Amino acid sequence: MTMPYYASPEQVMRDRSEYARKGISRGRSVAVVTYADGVLFIAENPSSTLHKVGELYDRIGFAAVGRYSEFESLRVAGVRLADVRGYSYNRRDVTGRVIANAYAQTLGEIFTQQTKPFEVELCVAEVGETPESDQLYRLTFDGSVVDEPDFIVMGGQADAVSANLREHFLPGMGLAEALRVGVQALSAVSPATAGNGGPGLLSGELLEVAVLDRRRPKRAFRRITGAALRTLLDRSDEGGTVAAEEPHTAAHAPSVPQPGTPAGLGDPDVPDTAGGTGEATAPDAG
Repeated sequence: MTMPYYASPEQVMRDRSEYARKGISRGRSVAVVTYADGVLFIAENPSSTLHKVGELYDRIGFAAVGRYSEFESLRVAGVRLADVRGYSYNRRDVTGRVIANAYAQTLGEIFTQQTKPFEVELCVAEVGETPESDQLYRLTFDGSVVDEPDFIVMGGQADAVSANLREHFLPGMGLAEALRVGVQALSAVSPATAGNGGPGLLSGELLEVAVLDRRRPKRAFRRITGAALRTLLDRSDEGGTVAAEEPHTAAHAPSVPQPGTPAGLGDPDVPDTAGGTGEATAPDAG
């Protein structure tokens, strides 16, 4: 009679943790940074269709690193949870903390009960009425959740990117300056800039950028792409002093609406007409 293979619970947990960490570290980094008018998401992502950043609800955003199929299923589940809770109770009852707790419970159950843990790390961000009320929640593969101040870096060489951000981050930065600081930190460790002979910066084609803009009346999330992103990167290359010299209302370069884009998604002063009356939140395509 053969003896069954035995491993102590501590060894099993260590093996699962090591497996998940290795999978997450192989990906490219994502930085989530607070700025004067909201929360900025910056991801090194050359794909235009497989998004690492998305919208969960009116003023709640999502960012992730790791295995795409796994964190995309979590994003969709978060959208459904937010929609059902907002419809059953009140839209104000949908908060980043509620969604982060649901994610933490799900990831914890997967980590302890399934053979293979999810190779993902998540950020749930909620923009408040003031910068002091912004919330950034970081969730790891084992279900741990932490409320982080100022910024979060996940995936890739997260420690090196965090050290760079910690050195250059200043509370209350404008959008252009925050983008410059974030892109500079991601570029410092990116293989895409390693062979340029100097501290080159990632181009707009290699970046996925979005914001939660507290000035928007309903849905705060919008992506910054194309000409709007190139304009912001050009302004940040000039020194990133735009936010210090101009009012915050001039810090945003409105996105150029793509064909089929609902009116209002590129300008915080225009009512958002996505979803008809704005009383329902459609799931993010990414």
